[in-house]
Amino acid sequence: MSEQMRIMRSKELPEELRDRIVARHRSGQGYKNISAALKVPKITVASIILKWKTFGMTRTLPRAGRPAKLSYRGRRALMREVKKNPKITVAELQRCSQEMEESCRKSTITAALHQSGLYGRVARQKPLLSARHTQACMEFAKKQRNKILWSDQTKIELFGLNSKRYVWRKPGTAHHLSNTVPTVKHGGGSIMLWGCFSAAGTGRLVANEGKMNAVKYRDILDENLLQSAQDLRLSRMFTFQQDNDPKHTAKITKEWLHNNSVTVLEWPSQSPDLNPIEHLWRDLKMAVHQRLPSNLTELERICKEEWQRIPKSRCEKLVASFPKRVLLLNTEQRV
Repeated sequence: MSEQMRIMRSKELPEELRDRIVARHRSGQGYKNISAALKVPKITVASIILKWKTFGMTRTLPRAGRPAKLSYRGRRALMREVKKNPKITVAELQRCSQEMEESCRKSTITAALHQSGLYGRVARQKPLLSARHTQACMEFAKKQRNKILWSDQTKIELFGLNSKRYVWRKPGTAHHLSNTVPTVKHGGGSIMLWGCFSAAGTGRLVANEGKMNAVKYRDILDENLLQSAQDLRLSRMFTFQQDNDPKHTAKITKEWLHNNSVTVLEWPSQSPDLNPIEHLWRDLKMAVHQRLPSNLTELERICKEEWQRIPKSRCEKLVASFPKRVLLLNTEQRV
């Protein structure tokens, strides 16, 4: 084989030479004669003529980019490893690819996973529920959930929303006033809130001063629970949900609930993330911090305003999805 043919195999043919190949083909010359006359490999001649017949042109078509370092077989093997062990690290996957003689960088493996719809995320922490806990969840999931009054407490900080806020800005303007959010030491203060809701909408929202204890909790129930049930047009046969916090199970609290004939939903231990009100707390905090309250008094006022603005449809959807979440939890526990 001539030196010229070796060179042509390693570089792209000029468009003028490709046109000459097609011209000779159209004049009736065979692949072998064209290859010998123009000193172009026969397989290259065949490829250029096929492209001309297919696309009507000889110039180079747009390409997808650099060839993939991982073969289809190697990519499938990595997917199998991830499916077997979702907690496997990229370094371990890299060693797997080396064993398959497809050595590549960690960034290549990460890109391959992304193309397959897999992304690295922090594993959620989920309470380990026993079979008894799961059975308890299933029991109250079957109850008349539309008559349940859900409750919980949360802390909301003046400047302490635990999420990032993104801004569009030019380089060098990171500290411009319009591109920053206000922060102060220790969050600028906070308030504790107690709230309740049902499928019919949100009930009362109460701010508590100081540390919550059983006596304060009893007083909150005395002033707000029955009134909330009445405002939401729940019958006296409604069921009250609260978690197993010590102040909720204290003697003084149990006595008040008994004296007022309030039925309490048996809440399994180690299942705080099941309460649908957690989603409403997140909605509330996002809405409040978009209004940028400047002091605790304003924070409390805005919290109550935004709580009342939560649409009934949002509450209905959360309550309706509760049994599905319990079933999903039950299924995941078996995996």
